[in-house]
Amino acid sequence: MDTIKPIRTDEDHDAAVADIERLWDAEPGSAEHDRLEVLGTLVDAYEAQRWPIDPPDPVEAIKSRMEQAGYTQADLARVIGSRARASEVLARKRRLTMDMAWRLSTEWQIPAESLIRPYPLTGARAA
Repeated sequence: MDTIKPIRTDEDHDAAVADIERLWDAEPGSAEHDRLEVLGTLVDAYEAQRWPIDPPDPVEAIKSRMEQAGYTQADLARVIGSRARASEVLARKRRLTMDMAWRLSTEWQIPAESLIRPYPLTGARAA
């Protein structure tokens, strides 16, 4: 078995992924399974550095959570205060307040860092 080395290039990444695929069914507690776990950690770190994924902006985070959980705009209105506010937030005509972000984070389990990111507005309140 080869020595595990840092992943520095896309070629190193491809080789590590191939090794992971080969080891996928390794018996937990075995040396092969230990190697699988270490390679998985290295690949994850390399991918996060090489191809970072920005979290969604607040409106996209809300829409995504609504879709995942089957929430409606009426459900959003109950969390943030009114149907008008929910409509304005989803249409990017009103920013979330800290209170709205807090409620969405605690009640809908949307990460707070996604809700407090700056995002563009459209329409009359965009100024």
